[in-house]
This record gives sequence, structure tokens and C-alpha cells, in this order.
Amino acid sequence: MKVADFLIEGAAQLATPLASTTFSPGTFTTLTDASVASYRGDIVAVGPTSKVMKQVRLCEGGVRVSGKGRTLTPGLIDCHTHPVFSRTREDEFEMRGQGRSYEEISRSGGGILASVRHLRQTSKEELVEQTRRRLDRFLRLGTTTIEAKSGYGLTLADELKMLEVLAEIGKSHPVEIHPTFLGAHEVPDEYRDHKSGYLELVKKEMLPEVMQHKLAVYCDVFCESHVFSVRESEGVLAAAKDLGFHLKIHSEQLGRIGGTSMAAGLGAVSADHLDYTIAPDWQAMLKHQVVPVLLPGAVFFLRKHHYADGRRMWDLGLPVAIATDFNPGSCMSESMPLMLTLACLKLGLTPAEALTAATWHAALALRNGNLLGTIEVGKKADFVLWEAPNFKHLPYHFGVNLVDTVVKTGKVVYQTHH
Repeated sequence: MKVADFLIEGAAQLATPLASTTFSPGTFTTLTDASVASYRGDIVAVGPTSKVMKQVRLCEGGVRVSGKGRTLTPGLIDCHTHPVFSRTREDEFEMRGQGRSYEEISRSGGGILASVRHLRQTSKEELVEQTRRRLDRFLRLGTTTIEAKSGYGLTLADELKMLEVLAEIGKSHPVEIHPTFLGAHEVPDEYRDHKSGYLELVKKEMLPEVMQHKLAVYCDVFCESHVFSVRESEGVLAAAKDLGFHLKIHSEQLGRIGGTSMAAGLGAVSADHLDYTIAPDWQAMLKHQVVPVLLPGAVFFLRKHHYADGRRMWDLGLPVAIATDFNPGSCMSESMPLMLTLACLKLGLTPAEALTAATWHAALALRNGNLLGTIEVGKKADFVLWEAPNFKHLPYHFGVNLVDTVVKTGKVVYQTHH
């Protein structure tokens, strides 16, 4: 009999993807009257309650949680976020409502550079406090792991400041943080007439310093026609790869320019946005095993209508992931449950596929499929109990928080009541 120190007993439904050894969409399974047990943060038993209760013994001091009437899923994984910023940009939201485009707002002094100017004036201590509150909201909405980017500093000191904020919070906050360096997010004001000089700064100074201090695992680039070209983005990613970073890319959000296929050729872990990608781009991702990360919240929030074709990507065999793109300008939402709804309504995914995209496939986008994203023996005990009779309610009953209990590595880290 196995020893357990944590047990969720008698969930009305357990809904989880199942890990696959191939680069392909995950399969999905459900169980009724299900239980799961863990020991020291790892799952040791999962299955029908009658079976699990014969397999495990809860040790003295162990925690038992009732799942009666609730649905149990893996913890949600948000694999594309920008949570470290100083001021919000609600004025831009109002401007979009009046018909001004993302590009127009950027040209008039808003956009990413507005966040850059504010962040540079904000202390590390204040950023820690603000970001911690945002992670609290992620947690309350069922997210147990995030990828988090820099990119609002655009100087060596301020990019390091952002990544140090993430490192400090990561020592104590329940939400697991996977940090990404995004120095090539925009061209700062002081380099507007000397973009090549800024790119040299990113490649020759920022990247080596970030790697030396081990502040980021990934390097990302905003590859769009109005920011960094395919060739410029390739230069940054190649330099990052040489230093040992894993690669990501923002691309094909506003138009098709070829960044996705370029990043695939460099061996990127994921390519994100992809609203204007087509079949050749998907084939390149499939060939090089690049996870597509779709961000329907950004399309919705920017009042655009050209969503990525998640249905065709999935049918082609790509493990489609979804994420919030949480940031102050183009998607001010920490809600992965909302992304489940948008994935079903705008990307063409089923509820089971959307949940898979928010868990197992998102784990693949973080190179952590061996530990995260499914409820299986040997995985981390990251769970959410939802006040819902089945998993289909998660995208269906939208605009409310159905989270009952959040568990991270076998410990209750949030409960709505009890």
C-alpha cells in the first residue's frame, strides 16, 4: 500500500488529458467518482475512488479534500504572459472603443513604449508588490503555472529588474513561474533612429548578462513588420540559441511575414499568436515540433476578427496550446477560463480540446510535459476542483469564477470557502 499525504476523494468527475510520447494532440479521458492521492508533491494514485482507497494509506497529518459534486482537472498553465508592468492602459481601451487601431495608438505615444516609460520610473519593490497581486488573481482563477516575459524595460538594467522581480516572487508564490527574456519587444525611444544599435545591445550585452545570472530560460522576439523584421528577429534568436536559451517567437499576429517558419527552422519551442499563419507555416511547425500557442484573448480585446485557425492546426496534428497573453495593452485578463470559452467559440476547439490546450499542450510549450499538464502517476500534484458537474461547464458557464480549490504540488494554496 502506498503512503499519501494528500487526497482528493470522490470527485463527481475527473477530466484530464493523457501524456503522449509523440508530438501530437493529447488524448482525453474522464472518470466519475474519482480520487487522486499524492505524496511530497507527486501523484501516487489516481482512478475510481474504490480503487484508490485500496491503494493508498493517508499518513498522520495528511490532508483529505472532498470532491463531492465537483469536477477535478489539472492546474491550468498559462504559457504566454507579461505580468510585470507598472501602470495600466485603460485610456487605450477607451480609444479602441472609439475606433482607433492598435497601430494608431502606438504611433501616438501609447502601446508598449508607454509601458516602458512607466516601468523605468518604478522601483523593483513596487513592481514586486504589483506583480504578486496579479499572480494572486491567476491563482484564484485556477492557474498554477505561468510563463512570464520581460520586455517593458528595454535597457540592460530595467530588463534585469523585471526578471529579478519574477525571480523574487518565484521563491515564495504558489504559482510556478517560467521566465522569458523579451528584450526585443520594441525599439526604445532613445534608439528610434538607430534600431541596429539596439539590436546589438540586445545580442551583445543583454542576452549574455541574463544568461550569466540565470534569470531566464527562454528568449522571445516580437517579429512583426512594424517592430522587428524576420531577418532582425532571426539574428536575436540565433544569438540566444548560441548562449543556451530556448527560443520562442511572437509572430503573424498582425499579418503573415514568415517569422513562424523562420523560428521553426531554428528549433523554437513555441510560436505564439499565429493569427495569420497558413498551411506551410503549420507544416514547418509540425516538422520541427514547435508548439503553436494561440492567444484568442488578444484578438478579442483588440477588436480584431482574424483568429488563428486552431481547428485546422489541431486536425493537422499540432498540439495546440492556448494562453491569455495577459498584459496592460492588448489583453488585460488573467483568466484562463475565459480563454477556454474563446477557444471553443473562436478557434474551433471542443471543450475537451480547449482544456487539453490549457494544460498538457501548454506544458509542452514550456518543455515540462514530463511534470505538468495531466493527472497521472508521477506528475506534479497540481489540480483544480471546480464548482461544476463536468468539465464542459468550464467554457460554457463563462464570466464567473467556478474555482473551488486550487492545489499546487500537493498543497491547498487557494480555497473559496470551507
